[in-house]
Amino acid sequence: VQLQASGGGLVQTGGSLTLSCAASGGTFSRLAMGWFRQAPEKEREFVAAYGRGVGRTVYTDSVKGRFTISRDNAKKTVSLRMISLKPEDTAVYYCAADSSAILSADPSRRVSAYEYWGQGTQVTVSS
Repeated sequence: VQLQASGGGLVQTGGSLTLSCAASGGTFSRLAMGWFRQAPEKEREFVAAYGRGVGRTVYTDSVKGRFTISRDNAKKTVSLRMISLKPEDTAVYYCAADSSAILSADPSRRVSAYEYWGQGTQVTVSS
């Protein structure tokens, strides 16, 4: 599975961005898809994920109500709509895929659960 993330950029506080991740190879509908981010000198952290089942979404608390993850199995894409952005959202954002996800379960929040990773896209929120 290859993942290509795009959509990052520079925005002001309160602005919005939509990140997209296109997958190739593998069977997309069998993958749980996640977004993670890594700020300078910090560990990579979970942001949001969409499991195999419809509506199976999870978010880290700091983005609930501001970020929305969605997926399109026909187009093999996962998106992250981000609004009300804050300077603390500044990071490199990575999309990732978990091929061991169970249809009836919520997707994992663990970095180690995802074996496929995109190249990352920079999001910078200015104050």
